[in-house]
Amino acid sequence: MNWYIQVLKKYAVFTGRARRKEYWFFVLISLIILFILAFIDNATGTLNEDRGMGLLGGIYSLAVLLPGLGVSVRRLHDSNRSGWWMLIGFIPILGSIVLLVFMLLGSTPGDNQYGANPKGIKA
Repeated sequence: MNWYIQVLKKYAVFTGRARRKEYWFFVLISLIILFILAFIDNATGTLNEDRGMGLLGGIYSLAVLLPGLGVSVRRLHDSNRSGWWMLIGFIPILGSIVLLVFMLLGSTPGDNQYGANPKGIKA
């Protein structure tokens, strides 16, 4: 949970680097929260089946949009790639696969042009 809160504290920070652990814990906890909110939306009748999302899920998704983009860009920086690589996600199927591989790759050892290696920094 600490990794999730750490990402939220860096609400719109697009500089620096993010470890795999920080990125994937944020994704995991966000998916769990979205699942719970979908259950609540379904129970309260605010789930829109055409959109596949309810009122609470939509509000949560908007609330974590910037932190999610920020941690994704910082994750790309950790593997010494520009944040502009996020735009490859607009290419159907192939773009998502490429981004997934980038997010799974390890860190660049030592410092890079985006900052110090976060594995050496204790949070």
